[in-house]
Parts: sequence; structure tokens; C-alpha cells
Amino acid sequence: MSENFQLFSIGRIVNRTDTCRIEVDAKYQDAFLGLEQFSHIDVLYWLHENDNPAGRGVLRVHPRGDKTNPLTGIFATHAPVRPNPIAVTRCRILALAGSTITIDTIDARDGSPLIDIKAHI
Repeated sequence: MSENFQLFSIGRIVNRTDTCRIEVDAKYQDAFLGLEQFSHIDVLYWLHENDNPAGRGVLRVHPRGDKTNPLTGIFATHAPVRPNPIAVTRCRILALAGSTITIDTIDARDGSPLIDIKAHI
């Protein structure tokens, strides 16, 4: 088994004060077939602003950056520093148009690379 993998961005997260949406590259639009049947999706994205060797090496943090919280293993937190800076957020679908999904909210930074979308079952 290979220890290296390649991931490809399939779009980007747009998260601004006036809008929150997922812009999927047009070549993946056929993958939307049937998505209108779901109310929620799980969105996987890359924490690109935290992707550095130091962040990948952090194994324990004080949850929410609060030093009064005890040190906790990274896998038991939602901290953005991780061995592989991948995040997942469940989002409510508000609208589908072309290759754009308007959602209620997401905790991603504007411009975060989109890795995948899964219908929430």
C-alpha cells in the first residue's frame, strides 16, 4: 500500500458575509444528478491556510485555543492543525443552480479548496 496519495480540488468554498456557497468545477456537474433529493451534504475541504510542516506535526492542543482546557489529542478535537489538514462540515442545501450549491453556513475560509461532497444520509 502506498503511503502517498494525490487529492485534486474539485472546486472552492465561497464564504462571505453576504453569501455562502460551494462552487464546483463545471466538469463535475453531472455528479449533481440526484442531489436535489437531499436536504444536507457533508462537505470535505482542505484547510489550506494551516497546511505547513509545523501544523502537521501538532498532536495535542488545548481545545478551542483555550489554555484552561486540558491538552487533548488532535483526533479528539476540531483543531485546524492536523497531520492531514482535511475538514468536514455538514451543510443544509438552500439551492442548486448549475454547478453551484448555496448552503446555510460553513466553517471554511473563503477560497478553501473543495475535496468532495457527500449526500448526508
